[in-house]
Amino acid sequence: MACISHNFGASMKIGRLPVASQRQFPNKFSQLFFQQPRNFTSKFCDSQYYRHSNRHRIFNSVSSVNGVSEERVSVLVIGGGGREHSLCYALKRSHSCDAVFCAPGNAGISNSGDATCIEDLDIFDSTAVIDFCCKWGVGLVLVGPEAPLVAGLTNDLLKAGIHAFGPSSEAAALEGSKNFMKSICDKYGIPTAKYEMFTDPLAAKKYIKEQGAPIVVKADGLAAGKGVIVATTLQEAFEAVDTILVNGSFGKAGSSIIVEEFLEGEEASFFALVDGENALALESAQDHKRVNDGDTGPNTGGMGAYCPAPVLTQELQSQVMSSIILPTVKGMSKEGCKFVGVLYAGLMIEKKSGLPKLIEYNVRFGDPECQVLMVRLESDLAQVLLAACKGELNSVTLEWAPGSAMVVVMASNGYPGSYVKGTKIQNLEEAEVAAPGVKIFHAGTAVDADGNYVATGGRVLGVTAKGKDLEEARDRTYRAVEEIKWEGGFNRTDIGWRALPLKQTSSKW
Repeated sequence: MACISHNFGASMKIGRLPVASQRQFPNKFSQLFFQQPRNFTSKFCDSQYYRHSNRHRIFNSVSSVNGVSEERVSVLVIGGGGREHSLCYALKRSHSCDAVFCAPGNAGISNSGDATCIEDLDIFDSTAVIDFCCKWGVGLVLVGPEAPLVAGLTNDLLKAGIHAFGPSSEAAALEGSKNFMKSICDKYGIPTAKYEMFTDPLAAKKYIKEQGAPIVVKADGLAAGKGVIVATTLQEAFEAVDTILVNGSFGKAGSSIIVEEFLEGEEASFFALVDGENALALESAQDHKRVNDGDTGPNTGGMGAYCPAPVLTQELQSQVMSSIILPTVKGMSKEGCKFVGVLYAGLMIEKKSGLPKLIEYNVRFGDPECQVLMVRLESDLAQVLLAACKGELNSVTLEWAPGSAMVVVMASNGYPGSYVKGTKIQNLEEAEVAAPGVKIFHAGTAVDADGNYVATGGRVLGVTAKGKDLEEARDRTYRAVEEIKWEGGFNRTDIGWRALPLKQTSSKW
């Protein structure tokens, strides 16, 4: 039977959804009719917090695949960057997902057909988000960026009876406060770099002088990926202290700092889905934080990534789960703030010991690592996330496409410093067919009056490709990059350079 749902790939104002169309789901039946706002009653939006308001109710549906029941769901993705585009892309491919919305989204997400973008939904207004979910039948909210998590969006969604994948504001302190994260490490024996916390710049400088350089200075709070300074000299470290504590360059996020020992080794990213008690590892990935080739220049939000990361052997992954991830999950539960969402552990595989140490936690999917994970994920992402929300991850196994994937970030000239917005980007359609397995994720694009894509952010595109091994994924990715015409942008040319001598092959591809 047919299942009626919204077209993917529109952009709309609240209350003006596109006309519904039919999508066929072979061997499935569904009771979902998604042509107009709901006024059905269900367990969602019927909590004590919400039941007295005069709002629409969400209508769930159940489908059957070969006689096995499967909860169907419409999903709202919060955010508008490349990470969120890749999550929408994976959800659109999920058999149990009837519709994907993204707020605010961006022009590339909308035009690609991967989601319906709700450009004027205020993601920091919990009431507005709950209203939208109840009106349009959203049964699962996936929060992409960290700021709405720290602000408590998940808390409010759960009070309204809406499944939300992402930690509470209390649990999000693992990312929102580096001092909190370090205190959890201390209390539960999680290996991390030696550190001290300071609010007094003179005390911080005295400690730095005692420790010597290189040394790392970090703003305690959220600083959009720019609050970490790896100082190679004492003078650089002193300047970092002044920038954060004296000049207040990061506002409240820099009201205190962490001064941390410099760890020498190879960085890697480790992701695990968490349901409060259980953790399920995702594939490994490796990011490239520095802006220039050879891992030089200032830190960025990430200039590229690949998956899997050969540096994270199966033995190391087991060590990360047993010594870092699971103690964190159990520790957070003991602290009374169970963590539900994705734990993104930034690791250093220390050169002198060969063992993993925790550099930092993020409480959401990494960007751009999420892009390479989502192109390789073959499981139904909607069902996996629902299982996490319900505390049922111990019954989930994940399926991955064989081979490797790579993403190269194309950024505006000047990034991570100041950059010009509005520069024209051309040839994106040609780039996506330049090689097999290519997908371009949009992080910061808009469409001008002439229908051209223009850059609106620092990191703008994530050119991604799969291959039978990392070398093929790299070649396909850079072939696509070469097709893109953008005078106002740049990219690193050496993504994957650490891993290519250890390139992987797969007989399954």
